[in-house]
Amino acid sequence: MAAGSAGSRSGLLLGLGAFGLWGLLPLYWRQLDSAGASEVLAHRMLWSLPTALVLLVAVRNWSWIRPLLRDPRRLTLLAVSATLISGNWYLFIWAVAEGRVLEASLGYFINPLLTIAIGVLLLRERMRRAQWVAVGVGGLAVVVMSVAYGQIPWISLALSISFAAYGLVKKKTGLDGLEGFTADSALQFLPALVFVLFLAGRGDSTFTTEGGTHTLLLIGSGLATALPLIFFGGAAVRLPLSTLGMMQYLAPSTMFLLGVLAFHEEMPPERWAGFGLVWTALTILTWDALRHVRRTRRTVARHVPADAAAAPARARDA
Repeated sequence: MAAGSAGSRSGLLLGLGAFGLWGLLPLYWRQLDSAGASEVLAHRMLWSLPTALVLLVAVRNWSWIRPLLRDPRRLTLLAVSATLISGNWYLFIWAVAEGRVLEASLGYFINPLLTIAIGVLLLRERMRRAQWVAVGVGGLAVVVMSVAYGQIPWISLALSISFAAYGLVKKKTGLDGLEGFTADSALQFLPALVFVLFLAGRGDSTFTTEGGTHTLLLIGSGLATALPLIFFGGAAVRLPLSTLGMMQYLAPSTMFLLGVLAFHEEMPPERWAGFGLVWTALTILTWDALRHVRRTRRTVARHVPADAAAAPARARDA
């Protein structure tokens, strides 16, 4: 029980770190507007592998690589996850560059609902009543925000579907955060390198033409990518998908605020209504989570004394 509780706590911390950083990423990508979305994506993929290798050296964690290379099924899953996250990255970077951060945030509001649906329908995870209520309120928020656009929000749907599928595949690989990120990065590295060299040969690269800060930001995109993905991978193997799905509201909430307050995108009343509903859902979820933690602690407290009292008797019987 204690080990499981510790795993859940670390999973929650990792999830908060992942989604908090993801929510702030539009600020980073906006600094790279002079480069096209394809070049930013290529550098993001290119510099992710060196970042991952440095982190692996720091923690001295190499034992998982050989068993992975002998497992065709997991390698196939990793190829799928690398493809899904690459497409997701590109669309998100493009949306930020095009001033459509609010549409991107809507995509990540929808995404937890898809993640929860996958967890309940495919993995047979169970949810408490208050969690269902929170999901229902969150679903209503998504409907309100979708109606506000007056059209099918294709950017939002593409982002949500690709990331929900990525979360499912990532969970099935069984790799922890750093391991999964390294494996994905290894598969992305060569195509990214080829594209960066192609841009340079054609004279379209901005890597060395926009100043030192621009160059450092492109290099730093590896670390900006690594940290939240590592945190997310760690959370995915420690938490049920239903819990992970609800935590994902943190990232789009932050993006939504950035779109309104930092990037001054259009904010009609319907979007305010939807945003209020999202925070209502989060309030319900937080209340339920705190109540569940208190109940779990009371249950543990009732069982520990009984187990401790029974230990001497078991020792005598032995």
